[in-house]
Amino acid sequence: MRFMFPMFVILLVLISHKLMLAQDTVTSAPVGADFRILRENMIKTQIEARGVKDKAVLAVMRKVERHKFVPQELLHAAYADMPLPIGRGQTISQPYIVALMTELLQLKGKEKVLEIGTGSGYQAAILAELVKEVYTIEILPELVKRAEKLLKDLNYKNIRVKCGDGYAGWPEFSPFDVIIVTCAPEEIPSALIEQLTEGGRMVIPVGVAHQELKLLIKSGGKIQQKAIIPVRFVPMIKSK
Repeated sequence: MRFMFPMFVILLVLISHKLMLAQDTVTSAPVGADFRILRENMIKTQIEARGVKDKAVLAVMRKVERHKFVPQELLHAAYADMPLPIGRGQTISQPYIVALMTELLQLKGKEKVLEIGTGSGYQAAILAELVKEVYTIEILPELVKRAEKLLKDLNYKNIRVKCGDGYAGWPEFSPFDVIIVTCAPEEIPSALIEQLTEGGRMVIPVGVAHQELKLLIKSGGKIQQKAIIPVRFVPMIKSK
């Protein structure tokens, strides 16, 4: 029993130190004008510098506050050039990838969009600023609840969130003008192709060990594919 007391003290010290570090991280996170500066820097050095030119996409990336979609302990990294964990093994995508995928959709403003992989809700918010309707599906209930509340708090009225299997799409609201998939299946789900309207566009990462971002265009009932860039997304989860 005499060895338990020192071990207990050491454990308390370690826990206290960890809590202090976490508190320092949050309190040292940028606020207000600092976030605007970081967002502008994100646009210039991460997005425009890599060739994204669509003015509407750039404007909405400036407007939507990414720091509201990341965990509190990661506020300091909200505008970093990387994906960030949001829990349950999922991530919020790298800002450049969000901008690139959005630009590839060539949105005009009146589209009905299906998103597979709601995650934090960030991509859905970006889309909602640019189109008429967004239907977004997430298979993990915890993330659905969190994203739905956040999007509601941010007053997005043109987003509908569903907890379900993205492989099945959302047939009752199909066809969709645009489909965007933010997780990687091994192969392109046939249901999503079926739910894409004639002339519609789909952006989707495909693959396991080696993933590639693809642009699909439905023309004459057939799918034309174009490889964009190599990527790394979390796997697309299928319900059992």
